[in-house]
Amino acid sequence: MAIYYPKGHKVPLANGAYAQIIEKLGEGGQGVVYKVSVGGKEYALKWYHKGAVQNVKKFYANLQNNVAKGAPTKAFLWPQYLTKQVSDSFGYIMELRPGNFREFSEFLLAKVHFASLTAAVNAALNITNGFRQLHRNGFSYQDLNDGNFFIDPDTGEVLICDNDNVAPYGESLGIAGKARYMAPEVVRNITRPNVMTDRFSLTVVLFRLLFLDHPLEGRRVAEAPCLTEELELKYYGKDPVFIYDPNDSSNRPVRGVHANVVRFWPMYPKFIRDKFVEALSKEAMSGKMPRPTDNDWQQCFTRLRDSIVTCACGEETFLTPGEDSFCINCGRKIPKPPVLNCHSGKYDLPLFPGVKLYRCHVDKLSDDYTEVLGEVVRNPNNPGIWGLRNLSDMVWNAETLDGELRPVGKGQIAPVMQIKAIHFPNGLGIIEK
Repeated sequence: MAIYYPKGHKVPLANGAYAQIIEKLGEGGQGVVYKVSVGGKEYALKWYHKGAVQNVKKFYANLQNNVAKGAPTKAFLWPQYLTKQVSDSFGYIMELRPGNFREFSEFLLAKVHFASLTAAVNAALNITNGFRQLHRNGFSYQDLNDGNFFIDPDTGEVLICDNDNVAPYGESLGIAGKARYMAPEVVRNITRPNVMTDRFSLTVVLFRLLFLDHPLEGRRVAEAPCLTEELELKYYGKDPVFIYDPNDSSNRPVRGVHANVVRFWPMYPKFIRDKFVEALSKEAMSGKMPRPTDNDWQQCFTRLRDSIVTCACGEETFLTPGEDSFCINCGRKIPKPPVLNCHSGKYDLPLFPGVKLYRCHVDKLSDDYTEVLGEVVRNPNNPGIWGLRNLSDMVWNAETLDGELRPVGKGQIAPVMQIKAIHFPNGLGIIEK
């Protein structure tokens, strides 16, 4: 049963304050979302329909626990306050979504497009990092799907919503998940959602983000006259086949039907394609081998962002270090640049003008892909000469071709062709020419 509140109505909060209704923002199967004012600041209120929650006491207690623990990162539109219960209905307060963020579904429907390759890869990185931090905090998401994300198409910044489904690892709220995103073992009803099933759902989300098609929906699904419950159980639970499974071609994409993945799959570097082949192999989907972790995906997408360069045509493309690369837009051959091999090959950074060095490249103990500590720049007097500019407060030591170490302080530049390595305070980058 639905309860609707008019403008100006005051909803009592559990902490003794109240939320005043400003306007209705939307409505779904579980409840209604309002814009409200709490203490003079505007928020969103999600109010559940009566009967929408199976175990009200357990669900409410879980939300109380989440409010007390706080959000894993600022990317989560996390519950901030709970309302009091009114006739077995209740709600929670969260931050409002800024206007520059769009629903993930709008990208899948081609209503919104990323402004650049960098923005798309940033979105993949940010989604991965959000769930990495969530799992590190002892939570599992339990209902990971395309409806959980708002994305800024210009930057790739991500906001993660619907966090009422988050619960401590091992706890079950009775939520199986959304069709086409649930792990095969959840579809077969042999386990409840957990961190391991989150990994499968995350893989599907990341695949759809980059390739705009579903990784299990190829010829078999396209040729089914009607996707019955029996067929859904087969294709997503008992016998799922990745559309690019190297050993099983029975479910390949159909040209004219799966146009997005047919176009985008060959554009991405081999190491990205290989990671999806691994994550969606029959062995990984059946539980016979581990699924890639959040850390694996974060390192993979950091490498992918490292490989993005700007072609002479003005568009971004991917460059594979040490190999001939061609612009995915104009087809032009990209010259092989020197490569900074960081931390014994963990990262291979093409030294192309505009490429950034992040803390994870400089510090072997860090996985921070956000803090920029250096950049590749052109010599303003001779654009054919490139250098590494130190943007950090640390002093680097550039090893010259004859083995001499020269300090490179903040703002200073080490000419790429005149050095063979950069000794960072906690890491080493070897330049391969």
